[in-house]
Amino acid sequence: MIDIRPVTPADYETVGKLTADVYIGEGFASGTDRYAELLRDTATRAEKAEVMVAEFEGQIVGSVTIAAPGSPFADVAEKGELEFRMLAVAKSARGRGVGSALVRYVLDVAYDRGDHAVIISTMPDMVDARRIYDRNGFVPAPERNWEPAPGIELTVLVRELA
Repeated sequence: MIDIRPVTPADYETVGKLTADVYIGEGFASGTDRYAELLRDTATRAEKAEVMVAEFEGQIVGSVTIAAPGSPFADVAEKGELEFRMLAVAKSARGRGVGSALVRYVLDVAYDRGDHAVIISTMPDMVDARRIYDRNGFVPAPERNWEPAPGIELTVLVRELA
């Protein structure tokens, strides 16, 4: 069974390493860029956003950062939307529903908050993550695509809530 819970200070190093290893290992960040530092810095993310971890058999196997509009980690969320970022699932746990469980958790949080949508920025090469988003009803919002740095285009996906 997959358990989703808030990150604790005791988890910061594990979550930071997991997140950076996934993004660097998949080629979505380099080991030395500013983004990799942000991926490793779970303490700052937990201070300015909500970081959740997924545990399977007592081991942290995934995490996600949830950011409300106007907060430092919300890049594209507007009023009434909830944004999530840095979804990471350990390679050893892939195919067990960890990513989907984390996404469903975010959808539940947004619904409980009364938000009308959940939003995510993703890269075209994030094929595994994209399958999770597609299965959970996210659709492209091409008019909201953006570039955090020259040459790095992010695709924005939105999931409207009933």
